[in-house]
Amino acid sequence: MPTYVFKGRNRVGEVMVGERIADNREMLRQILRREQVMLTSVKEKGREIAVPKLGKRGKVKSKELSVFTRQFSVMIDAGLPLVQCLEILASQQENKFFQQTLSQTRQDVEEGSTLAAAMARHPKVFDQLFTNMVEAGETGGILDLILQRLSTFIEKIVKLRRDVVSALIYPSAVIVIAVLVVAAIMIFVIPQFQTIFMGLLGPGEKLPLPTRIVVAISSFIAGWGGLAVGATIVAVVVAFRYFYRTPNGRRTIDGVSLKLPVLGAVLKKIAIARFSRTLSTLLASGVPILQSLEITARTAGNTRIEEAVLKIRAGVERGEQFVEPLKAAEVFPNMVAQMVGIGEQTGALDSMLGKIADFYEQEVDSAIANLLTLMEPIMIGFLGVTIGSIVIAMYMPLFTLIGKLSNSH
Repeated sequence: MPTYVFKGRNRVGEVMVGERIADNREMLRQILRREQVMLTSVKEKGREIAVPKLGKRGKVKSKELSVFTRQFSVMIDAGLPLVQCLEILASQQENKFFQQTLSQTRQDVEEGSTLAAAMARHPKVFDQLFTNMVEAGETGGILDLILQRLSTFIEKIVKLRRDVVSALIYPSAVIVIAVLVVAAIMIFVIPQFQTIFMGLLGPGEKLPLPTRIVVAISSFIAGWGGLAVGATIVAVVVAFRYFYRTPNGRRTIDGVSLKLPVLGAVLKKIAIARFSRTLSTLLASGVPILQSLEITARTAGNTRIEEAVLKIRAGVERGEQFVEPLKAAEVFPNMVAQMVGIGEQTGALDSMLGKIADFYEQEVDSAIANLLTLMEPIMIGFLGVTIGSIVIAMYMPLFTLIGKLSNSH
């Protein structure tokens, strides 16, 4: 996001000069208007080549951010000064990057910046959703309450992500172990059997067809074929990641993922739960609905959902009721549209969205459990058939040889 240098006057006529990060000039104007500053001039700050203040690049985990937000809200609620809170929280961070970020934020606040503006200078740690909610909390004088909501929101998103990852660990581990076991059998065990069989076969005799197929696969994997397969898999993964980083690629893959059998329904429920939770949290914190929808779209995690939310925003901006463009988007189930319509009519849209999020988070848990229940017998059956086929193929020549020996006696 660009940085703007602005000049304006506050409600008592004092000249205000400073810098702010915003999406565009109109967004900056809206931010300053909420702070009761009338903008008189603004220009985009030129890009400067400078040494980064935070040293080497780093990353802050969602769990760390959640704990920080919860502790911050408790300190603010207890009446501790803002600068002192940031100083204490920075000193107890084990993550050096996060510690430096908080120290820089504290310094900016000490120099007269608002907390939201100071945090907005570190978008890799405090995203647009976080800074907008903090700004709403500062403006309304309810920063402690907003921080509590933020912490709860982050915790729920972290839990949702953790549940999905945990569900994928078991089948992924089984598949990896199965591939390694089969590869080891093909590379080290089958060649030994092949040597024994070739020594026992008489002139003109052939191995049974299943055995020849397994031996051919073993020779292929043990030779250059294994490396070729590995290189192909790596190339496909790299090409997929590169394609996904392009706008068209991400849009295509996101659209296909939502239509996949079984898995697509789970991904759609995850997206709806995230959309509802994010929008509910923003609206409950006092962020204007158009701005809330824009932020929700950017944090949707799926381009098709993002496009649908932006269409909803455009409809609301034209003066339509929220539920009308929601139905027209054709992404959200009818139940969601009906509940949103009721929430809009009763003036409890944020609360209704929260209930939708609760419902779909439970639906995600159930869907993942059902998916695992379905996958377990499929994986066990696949492994049984694969290993059983190899064992039978290897024992078929032995049965033939034993039969010949019996007949000779």
